[in-house]
Amino acid sequence: MRFISWNVNGLRACMKKGFLDFFNAIDADIFGIQETKLQAGQIELDIDGYFQYWNYAERKGYSGTAVFTKEEPLSVTYGLDIPEHDTEGRVLTLEFDGFYFVNVYTPNSQDELRRLDYRMKWDNDFREYIEWLAGKKPVVACGDMNVAHNEIDLKNPKTNRRNPGFTDEERDKFTKLLASGMTDSFRYVYPDLTGAYSWWSYRGRARENNAGWRIDYFLVSECLKANIDKAFICSEIMGSDHCPVGLDLKW
Repeated sequence: MRFISWNVNGLRACMKKGFLDFFNAIDADIFGIQETKLQAGQIELDIDGYFQYWNYAERKGYSGTAVFTKEEPLSVTYGLDIPEHDTEGRVLTLEFDGFYFVNVYTPNSQDELRRLDYRMKWDNDFREYIEWLAGKKPVVACGDMNVAHNEIDLKNPKTNRRNPGFTDEERDKFTKLLASGMTDSFRYVYPDLTGAYSWWSYRGRARENNAGWRIDYFLVSECLKANIDKAFICSEIMGSDHCPVGLDLKW
C-alpha cells in the first residue's frame, strides 16, 4: 500500500507546476497534502478513482489540508476537537479497517519564535490525540511537522540552532511523540543517511546546493514497523519549496 505526503505550498500554484503529473504517476493509495491555501469552491479537482476530503482554514489563503484515497474510509474527522487549534484546517483523520491515517500540517513557530508557546501547546495536544487513536488501532501519521528532529536532518544545524523548526523545545516534543509509540519510517530504514531533505528555502540557491531540512514525515505505530517496505523522498519533484515523501507498507 503506497502513501504519499506533500506540502504543496498553495495547490493552485502547484497545479501549474506539474502536481497532477506527479499525482498520476506515483499512483498512491492514499495521498495527503498540506498548505493547500484554499477555501471551499476555489478549485475543481475531478480525479477518477479517489475520494476527496478537505479541511479549510477560516483565514483565506492560509494553511489547509486534503486527503485523496482510493478506498472510502469508515469515518473522517476534521481537526483535533480543540477550538483553539481547529480554525486553521491543520488535521484530517481517516479511519480504515486496520488503521487510522492522520494528515497534519504542524504550526510553524514563526520569526523570533513568536508562536513557540502556542506550538508547545499544539505539540502536546497532537501527541495526546495520536496516543488516543493508537489506543484503538494502529496509526499512520504524515505531513509537514515543521521540525528537523536531529542534526542529521538539516544541512546547517549549528547556525540554525534557535531558528523555527530546530529549537530544543520543538525537537524535544518530537522525541516525546516518537517515545509515545511512533516510528519515524525514513530513519527506521535509513538511520545514518545524510543529505536527505524535504524542504529548501527559496533563498540563496538552497535547493540547488541541497541546503535543506527534513521536516516532512511518515510516522507509524510501533506495531507497523515490520510492515515498512519502502520509505522515500522524491527530491527530484519540483512544484513547491517542499518535495513529496512516501511510504510503502506491506500487509
